[in-house]
Amino acid sequence: MTGIQGTYDPLFTAVPDKLAELLEAGDAGGSVAVFVDGEPLVDVWGGFADAERTTPWERDTITGVWSVTKTMTALCALVLVDRGRLDLDAPVARYWPEFAAAGKDGVLVRHVLSHTAGLPEWDVPVALADFCDWSRATGLLAEQGLRWQPGADGGYHSLTQGFILGEVLRRVTGRTVGEFFAQEVAGPLGADFHIGLPAEHDHRVAPAVPPPGQDEGYAASASGPDAEPASGTGVTVRDGNTTAWRRAQIPAAGGFGNARSVALVQSVMACGGTLGGVRLLSRESTDLARTEQFEGDDRVLGMPMRWGLGYGLFGTTYGWGGWGGSLLMIDPQARMTVAYVTNQVREPAEETRGLDLVMAAYDGLQGLHS
Repeated sequence: MTGIQGTYDPLFTAVPDKLAELLEAGDAGGSVAVFVDGEPLVDVWGGFADAERTTPWERDTITGVWSVTKTMTALCALVLVDRGRLDLDAPVARYWPEFAAAGKDGVLVRHVLSHTAGLPEWDVPVALADFCDWSRATGLLAEQGLRWQPGADGGYHSLTQGFILGEVLRRVTGRTVGEFFAQEVAGPLGADFHIGLPAEHDHRVAPAVPPPGQDEGYAASASGPDAEPASGTGVTVRDGNTTAWRRAQIPAAGGFGNARSVALVQSVMACGGTLGGVRLLSRESTDLARTEQFEGDDRVLGMPMRWGLGYGLFGTTYGWGGWGGSLLMIDPQARMTVAYVTNQVREPAEETRGLDLVMAAYDGLQGLHS
């Protein structure tokens, strides 16, 4: 396993083997972590933090995880639900009165978490400057109308979900998503994950590397053959590599971390709400995440989906992936969390890396229980 660093239980050798295979096939860099019962049985990394392959990926290298960030924002919302400060069945407008405009008074908090709110994107073209301007991004959403009746259909809210939830959280707590996450989640757990990255961490960031044959103008897109046409809200590799993107709090796509930090935080969900003596929420509240809210064809992704509250549902597991390849999978029955974080973007139609690493983790899990 040339270039693979870190530690792993011998039963889980298939995981670093797979990471090595991906790097040898041309990926720039990445990290993988497998936690069982809150303990790291795999914590490995390798490759390079830059497109030129001159800077090695180190233990503390972090990168943008794109939509895996949604699971961190969802966890913040579930913490507030557990504390009785946020009601899933309350209208968003209870907390954010301006949001009721244009017939949105029937949008519930649970609709936003489950991608059924009817606000999958902005009605006007938005760009990097808008994503980085909280008041503008949320103000536009407060003004616009619905694409469909809330709860009646599902459609991936790729960026809007985070801004809506983030504004609700801000109205409830008086803190931004990034502040709340840092103080109430990452801080207590000791997790190196950030929503709104402070400047002192810039030197550790591995910039996103576009797919082979593409440049930094390569834009995010849905992967399904029946996906709705792309709108004016596309995000490019170049956007994600800007200082403005790192500093902004973009709660659905702007988080920075590595596999260790993603797996550590989300092990709270795998372990019933308590990890390492830190209780973030009750088992009942963790179970909410995998309570099905929608099943059917997602009209934005163009593929069949099951949505829980803030997470995609996949059989008995749940989690979500990010554009570019990063992935989180939670198996509450096995109390296992698998995270893969990479700076190497691939074409969505070719993306199997995260799933391959999850299957490799299950090979180790079988050995653990045999």
